[in-house]
Amino acid sequence: MFGRKDSAGGPGHEQVGTILGKGSVVDGPFSAEQSTRIDGTVNGDVKINGSLIMGQEGKITGAVSCVNAYIAGEITGNITAPEGKVEISDTGKVIGDVACKGIVIDENAVFQGQCDMTGVDKTAEEKPAEEKAEEKKEENSEEKK
Repeated sequence: MFGRKDSAGGPGHEQVGTILGKGSVVDGPFSAEQSTRIDGTVNGDVKINGSLIMGQEGKITGAVSCVNAYIAGEITGNITAPEGKVEISDTGKVIGDVACKGIVIDENAVFQGQCDMTGVDKTAEEKPAEEKAEEKKEENSEEKK
């Protein structure tokens, strides 16, 4: 399971370099260079230069920065994965804002916060509305003169 990386890229196919086991507690910031599985508790910010895989027993209280996040546990804090994906499973709980390229929230998952989709082009409908707002600003400034 941990030894190979499948092209599907799902959480069960990640190459995991660091494991924080059930019952372990980290007080303070935690960082790892490789994809990491957390089944314990981290009380502090987490920075992972790979994917974060959280088991059902995993708990993080602090900001999280990673490439991808697969969450079956609980995170209280903001998640930043600007080039990757955040998946919250049906047992997952995220209380905080999420910034990511893609997000999947399973039924019965808990997500309380805002999501900012990075790298998303504005739709054709949004562009004219912005252009109209800009034109209106220009008209108002000309009227004041």
